[in-house]
Order: sequence, then structure tokens, then C-alpha cells
Amino acid sequence: MGNAYRGRNKLRRLQKPAVDKPIDELLKGLRPKPSASSNSSYREQSLKIHGLICAKCAREFDLKTRHLLTVHHKDGNHHNNPQDGSNWENLCVYCHDDEHSRGILGDYLRKAKEDKS
Repeated sequence: MGNAYRGRNKLRRLQKPAVDKPIDELLKGLRPKPSASSNSSYREQSLKIHGLICAKCAREFDLKTRHLLTVHHKDGNHHNNPQDGSNWENLCVYCHDDEHSRGILGDYLRKAKEDKS
């Protein structure tokens, strides 16, 4: 019986509010801060440089369908974002998925071949 009583007090202690800040201030601290290297800024920059067209299948997009275009980093490093866009290519979601799955399939087939040898 003594253990159950201690457990209830512990639970009550955890339920007390830990801060006296208003909820608006807490939420403001949780929002991501925009930066020059954020996803949206290099995406917008890539769309301006390379246009609303998929570099692989040449499908053209408009303002309503531009959300289907993604920025693919040619070297695979999403932190490498040169201002001239030389490491980016705009790919539609289908071609982008295909581009990344090719590497996975290639690795799988290479490993399978090595295992047979």
C-alpha cells in the first residue's frame, strides 16, 4: 500500500506545468528558423535556375503541379548547395524515386553476384 501511494504522488508531480511562459512563446520557440541553406530556399532557387521541367523525363510542370518537382542532389550530399545550382537537378517525384531506387537495386545485384562467386 505504501508503494502505491508514492506512485500517485510521483504522477501528480509530473503533471504540474513546468514553465510559466505563455503558449504563444513556447510555440514560437518550436518553429524552425529560416536560413539561407534551408530546403525551401534551395528548392526555390533550383526551380528558378532549371525551370519547371524534369531533367530526366522532360515532363513540364506549371504553378499548380510544381509540388511534384523535387530537387535531386547529383553528388548525394544534401548539404552541398552551391549558389550556381551545379549540384542540383529538378526531377519529378517519379524520376526521383527511380533515381534513388536504382542505387539500391544496383547494390543488391552487386552483392548477389559477389555471393555467387
